[in-house]
Amino acid sequence: MVIDTNLAATSPDSGRAAPRATIRPSALEPELQQAAQPSHSLWRDTAQRLLHDRAAMAGLLIVLLLVVVAIAAPAIVPHPPNDQSFRIKLKPPSGEHLFGTDEFGRDIFSRVLVGTRVALFVGIVPVVAAMIAGVALGLIAGYYGGLTDQITMRVIDVLLAFPWLLLAIGIMAILGPGVENVVIAVAIVNIPAFARIVRGSVLSIKEKEFVEAARAMGQPDHTIISRHVLANAWAPIIVLATLSIGQAIIYAAGLSFIGLGTQPPNADWGVMLTSGREYLRDAPWLGFFPGLAILITVLAFNLFGDGLRDALDPRLR
Repeated sequence: MVIDTNLAATSPDSGRAAPRATIRPSALEPELQQAAQPSHSLWRDTAQRLLHDRAAMAGLLIVLLLVVVAIAAPAIVPHPPNDQSFRIKLKPPSGEHLFGTDEFGRDIFSRVLVGTRVALFVGIVPVVAAMIAGVALGLIAGYYGGLTDQITMRVIDVLLAFPWLLLAIGIMAILGPGVENVVIAVAIVNIPAFARIVRGSVLSIKEKEFVEAARAMGQPDHTIISRHVLANAWAPIIVLATLSIGQAIIYAAGLSFIGLGTQPPNADWGVMLTSGREYLRDAPWLGFFPGLAILITVLAFNLFGDGLRDALDPRLR
């Protein structure tokens, strides 16, 4: 910034002209250009950072491909997934049966494709349900504090005290086997993580100046929570939800592996692993391809979740 001094005023004491500072318009051009530049929102900046993360984009492309496969699976399977033919049982991979056949002569490739629907269902639905319940509990506990916070967090601590498998088995023992009950069990297992991370974010956000200003303006609690607190806590929630989907798929596959999840003859990767373990020596493809499907799916969600976490981290900007 360039400043010129001109004799434009007279000092009352000395009678001399006092210098007056004037600013040349050209000196403000860099500042004006910088102020005129559009500011990027959080989500737009996050999207730009994700586009430059090759691992995250690879994970996202795989996830989108899995979604397309799950939707179009009934139309693209080369063979009916539940049709049995003992004449072709335990056939190795070939041109007719890309992944071979199982002990009942069913096409493994078709069953893996159809199993994608179950995997995404038991991965996404329980995480969404856990996110809704966990976010609600975390908001209430963190915002109101006191006895409400103590009671809520003690219940969450009790749930965290159990290993996920024992807690899920206990829930399934009460509800019984089945895909719907797997969703309920996995959702309950994931609620504590969402509740704790939301509570931690709320405890920090509710002390900010804009929240105090909203209280001073007389806004009701539900408005402050929804418009000010929750709106600034979405970043860690979205990251946790993305990473939890892969974990939920493993949980559901584990429950199906021990016979508490999807029941035969429905196609499920965990059930296919259970039958494949009996033929590891004679027909290893029975367990290899369902296990590979679980690996690729969980890896894709984890890659995308890690990239999203880095993109939303303000310390890396």
